Amino acid sequence: MRPATAQVLDKGVRGINMLRGALSIWWRDMLVLRRSIFSEMLAVVAYPLTLYLAFGVGLKGYIADVGGVPYPVFIAPGLISMTAVTAAFDESAWSMWFHRRVQRTIEEYRVTPITVFDIVIGKIICGLSHGIIKGVVVTAVIFLFTPFRFSVIHLIAYLFFIVLGSMIFSCIGTIVGTTIDKPENIGRVQAVIIVPLIFMSGIFFPLTSYPANVIPFIQLLPTTAVFEGARQALLHGTFEPVYAVNLALTATFFFALAVYTFNRWMEE
Repeated sequence: MRPATAQVLDKGVRGINMLRGALSIWWRDMLVLRRSIFSEMLAVVAYPLTLYLAFGVGLKGYIADVGGVPYPVFIAPGLISMTAVTAAFDESAWSMWFHRRVQRTIEEYRVTPITVFDIVIGKIICGLSHGIIKGVVVTAVIFLFTPFRFSVIHLIAYLFFIVLGSMIFSCIGTIVGTTIDKPENIGRVQAVIIVPLIFMSGIFFPLTSYPANVIPFIQLLPTTAVFEGARQALLHGTFEPVYAVNLALTATFFFALAVYTFNRWMEE
């Protein structure tokens, strides 16, 4: 067999083994979710639905249409997207921290064939799965109780932004869960970094509300790319390439950083 062919086959086998290890970790975490699925879904629906009722219903009589879109409809995609990305962050951060500091599951992986890439990819896929599942549940509830509707065709572009956005937040959660030892500090990261970035990205108001000289900086935020790109895709069926490139580059960077951070911790 030619050496080049042997190398290709060897890389293919390693890739299959890596995927198998990552999926094993993902499946283990999904079984944990299944045991508490009702309470998880109840909790995840309460917050965005409360925000929708407070802002979408409570303020609709005081806020005119935004860009020709009724205000309750304007904020609905942002609430769905927010649910998906925050669920991805929460699952990755708390799962990594719990398995590292309490159950010591990560320590057990040291004596198994599972690699650093297996663990990181498994946790990222798990966070992504949590985000998508919980986003779907919130979408169903908003559909049930509100006039928000969208074309099924628009879902393709919308899912692009949500998948990449959830991947970014899942990578950030993995980094946080790897580097932080005290659980209360995870909450501080959410309060000081995650929540401000989300609310600054135009979930409840158009970006044009910012001063003209501030808008370019806000548009550079990956959270703006997630929420504004997803909103444009879901409501109007448009695909914003600038936001797409922003998310692709950000996702690549944080994935590499998550792998590097976790690998450094495993070597200690």
